[in-house]
Amino acid sequence: MHKYAVVIPNWNGLDWLADCLDSALTQTLPASVIVVDNGSTDGSVELIREHYPQVVLICRDKNYGFTGGVNPGLEAALKLRVEAAALLNNDAIPAPDWLEKLVAVLSGNPKVGIAAAKIRHFEDTRLDSTGDLYSTWGFPFPRGRDELDTGQFDSAEQRDVFAGSGGASLYRASMLREIGLFDQRFFAYYEDTDISFRARLAGWKVEYEPASVVRHRIGGTSARLNAAGDGEAAVVTAAGPSPFARYHSVKNFSYLYTKNMPGALYWKYLPRFWASWGMMAVSDIKRGLFAANFKANATAVWNFPGILVSRYRIQHRRQVTVDMIEAQLYHGLPPQQQLRFRRFKRAS
Repeated sequence: MHKYAVVIPNWNGLDWLADCLDSALTQTLPASVIVVDNGSTDGSVELIREHYPQVVLICRDKNYGFTGGVNPGLEAALKLRVEAAALLNNDAIPAPDWLEKLVAVLSGNPKVGIAAAKIRHFEDTRLDSTGDLYSTWGFPFPRGRDELDTGQFDSAEQRDVFAGSGGASLYRASMLREIGLFDQRFFAYYEDTDISFRARLAGWKVEYEPASVVRHRIGGTSARLNAAGDGEAAVVTAAGPSPFARYHSVKNFSYLYTKNMPGALYWKYLPRFWASWGMMAVSDIKRGLFAANFKANATAVWNFPGILVSRYRIQHRRQVTVDMIEAQLYHGLPPQQQLRFRRFKRAS
């Protein structure tokens, strides 16, 4: 029985699934590989059954999103009594020692609950993520995205990050049992920041390991991710996000802040949150995404009582001070929002 597991959510990822599985199965540190298939119709399930009998395959009847794809896999991993479970996008290829390097982070510090890998673009040395940050304006964002990797985030001072990307991070089993799995109300987008925020509030640390490297086909999975039943592709193009992507990102923007921002910080940064909300609304109107934005906010209002219940439970179990959380926040606008804000000011 392996001490670690790798969970791979899949939805119609046949084009790159074999490369991902081959890399996961040949890690220097052996692990149980679990694939959760979200109702694929492209032959993914048949590929696994025919060529990868050693893989634990969990089949779902439809696309339940990222959260609905990883949670059954994590539940299966916890039943195997693993010490930690890693998540890996089906359009990513990890280096042979990816998992071993992440395990070393958890082994080196029992307070670390999440170890985040360096994620690069598949075709070059540009970065996709070196851990994620969370802004006091309410936006989570990947640190270093699209920068050339020159080692600028490899120093010891850069190891502490707010969140780990759900595409290639390792989660300690004892932490998951304590704080719970991914919030399935998110479906997709910001769910990895949510679980990292909950981990930090419970007293766990998140650490970035630059020696653990994954190459990611940017937009591979997200470009094919469909909303359950409505057929809208969740692709972000030069023209902006699709209605599906915008619906979930706006909805989850509200969920993330309301659930997790503790105590006095909630009220201190609420004006920034509303300013960001306003910028998104104006931007979406200009881009023809008003319907998606309206639907997202209507859903958030409808689910507000349940989100408040979650907030009470999370904050009731908080083990760190408000000052400690504030020190971990990014206090400026993320790069993408800075650009949007400048455009907003010029237009107003």
